[in-house]
Amino acid sequence: MKTLVILAHPNISESGSQQFLLNSVEQFENVTVHHLDRHYPDGKIDRQAEQELLKKHQRIIFQFPFYWYSSPSILKEWQDVVFAGDDFYRPEGTILKGKEFGLVLTIGVSESEYRAGGRESFTVDELTRPYQAVAHHMGMSYLPHFSIHQFVYLSERQQQQLLIDYQFYLTGLQPASLENRTNWIIQALKTTDPKSLPIEKRARLEAIITELSERQDILADLKATLTEF
Repeated sequence: MKTLVILAHPNISESGSQQFLLNSVEQFENVTVHHLDRHYPDGKIDRQAEQELLKKHQRIIFQFPFYWYSSPSILKEWQDVVFAGDDFYRPEGTILKGKEFGLVLTIGVSESEYRAGGRESFTVDELTRPYQAVAHHMGMSYLPHFSIHQFVYLSERQQQQLLIDYQFYLTGLQPASLENRTNWIIQALKTTDPKSLPIEKRARLEAIITELSERQDILADLKATLTEF
């Protein structure tokens, strides 16, 4: 599976959260990060080129700072240009039918404020309904949004967890079940070159992979048993 991250951010070099996210997926060959502001400094979107890019990927992610309850203007312009034409209004389905669609949002307000009675009054799910509607119209599977609230206040440990969660959101099999996450972690560990680790940590890596694999076998047996009831 190949993932396309359509990134909209006018001042990305000054964004600590975006730089963190970009650095975390540099090594993933199956992830394409497409920064609209960099590709189209004049704002003139190449419709055909963008549609070809969409066709080559199975998971489409819109990534942007969530301010004024929406995206930067270039992403809206991108939608107006790229989604125009019969390819996106055919009764039998669009060129995006069967693909997955998700949102990665960086938000400067605490998550607890996005609720009834909170400062923002509405949940992020409610405020992103238009994107959900677009995915539904296109015949895409909508993934639960991935929100990063107040990145600047995250501890180093929280940032490490964020890195793993973000990488899984882009490359892992959905839904984010225990089984899918564990399989993803095992595969990620197996791609680690033992020679890049200190000698004392190589055996530990192998032990972790073995333990996770054994737990997966136990989980599979349990699921098979429960299916019989």
